[in-house]
Amino acid sequence: MLNRLTDTLNFQTQALALRSERQRMLASNIANADTPGYQARDMNFSKALLDATSATPSAGQPGALATTQSGHITPPAGSRSDTDLLYSTSAQTNLDSNSVDMDRERASFADNSVKYEATLRFINSSVRFALDAMKSPNAA
Repeated sequence: MLNRLTDTLNFQTQALALRSERQRMLASNIANADTPGYQARDMNFSKALLDATSATPSAGQPGALATTQSGHITPPAGSRSDTDLLYSTSAQTNLDSNSVDMDRERASFADNSVKYEATLRFINSSVRFALDAMKSPNAA
């Protein structure tokens, strides 16, 4: 049961980090709605979550990344490289080449906020369930 709980919490933690990163991107899009030439960015959340939760090879195994310089740093959990990000296409052409569609960005921001809150609630209920199980006098 502990492994299942750990796996579930690890998955939800990755989802939460990705939701947070997406929220940051959407907020940036909204903040730059009037910036000439700004291209709105977004991510394919399901692909990013699949990539984040798929097994990665550990050091010494084929396909593992090697640290070749002491100055190399590991990106924070949930952060996406520029190659993982997508450009949003504009529904209407603008004279200033800005691709931010405020209606789409607001809807995406609200949707992502609800899903972020749902993920937090799921993590909270999972932890509460585990704590209640440990407190139970009938626990083996």
